[in-house]
Amino acid sequence: MDRLMAIIMALQHGSQTASVLSERLEVSRRTILRDIQTLSEIGVPLGAASGPNGGYSLMEGFQLPPLQLSSREALCVLFALQGLTGYTDTPFNGERWTVMDKIRSILPQDTSLSIAPLLNSMEVEVPKRVYNIPHLELLLEMTVKGKWISVFYQSLNHRRNLLIKPLKIFAAHGFWYCDCNSNTHGENRRLRVDRMSDIAEVDAPEDYAEPVRPRSQVKTVHIRAELTYKGMLQVERDEHVGEHIEHVGDERWIADFHLPESEWEWSVQLFFSLGLDATVIMPEKLRAEVRHRAEQLRNRYEQASAEES
Repeated sequence: MDRLMAIIMALQHGSQTASVLSERLEVSRRTILRDIQTLSEIGVPLGAASGPNGGYSLMEGFQLPPLQLSSREALCVLFALQGLTGYTDTPFNGERWTVMDKIRSILPQDTSLSIAPLLNSMEVEVPKRVYNIPHLELLLEMTVKGKWISVFYQSLNHRRNLLIKPLKIFAAHGFWYCDCNSNTHGENRRLRVDRMSDIAEVDAPEDYAEPVRPRSQVKTVHIRAELTYKGMLQVERDEHVGEHIEHVGDERWIADFHLPESEWEWSVQLFFSLGLDATVIMPEKLRAEVRHRAEQLRNRYEQASAEES
C-alpha cells in the first residue's frame, strides 16, 4: 500500500514512465506495471500514452486527501532540516526553524515521542564556518532567472570585478558555492559565495560565447600520492580526491586522481598543508612545488632565528 500511494503522489506531479517510477521506488519495472494494474482495478483513474513523451498519468481533477506523515517520513524531513541548521547562513534562515516547529506540532504525540531519541542520536555533520552572505537570496534569484551579474570577487590570487552568469547554487563543506559561466575567465568556474560582494544585474555581454568544450576534454593533471591515516581523513570528503582513495596496507592509503589544470594552485596548497601526512609520488612538478614551499618556510624561520640571536 505504501508503494501504491507513492505512485499516486508521483503521478500527481505529472506523467511518469514505468522506468522512472521503478528507479525512484527501487523496484523492478514489472512490479510497477503490476501496481499500475492494481490501481486501475481499485478505481484510480489512470491514463497512459505511448511515445517519447508518454507515460502514466492521473485523470484531471483527481487528488488524494491530505496524508499523515509516518514516523519514518517525519524523521526523514526533520533530519534533513536539522542538517540545514548547521549552516551559518541560508536563503531561508528563519523558515528552517519555524518549519521544524510546525511539523512537530502536527505530529501525533506517539510519533513525536518515537522519533525524538533517533533525532538526538543522528547528526549531519557540517563544518563550522564564520561568514555572512546577505546577498545569497539575490544570487539565487538571478540564477533562477538566468541573469548576468557583476560581482566583486576576492580569491586567493585576485581581487577584482567579474562578469558571470550563475548556473547553480549549492552547499558543501559548510560553504555555499556558485557554478557559473564567467565572461571574465572565458570558461565555467566554481566560486565561493561568501567571497562575493557588490552583486548587480547587468546586460549579457555581446561578445560572449557559450563554452562548447565537453567536460571530458578539459585538460587535467594526473596526481598520485601516498597518505597516512590522518592524511586520508583530511581529504576523503574532498570532491576531487575523496572517491579515489584506496587502502593499500597498514596505515597506508593511495590517492590516484585527475585534477583540472585550473585547480593546480589548490593542489599545491593541499599537499603542502598536509605536511608529513602525504607524500606526492607524481607528477614531479608537484613534488618540486611542495619542496620549494617547504624550503621557503624553513628559510623564513632560520632567518627569524638568526635575527633574534
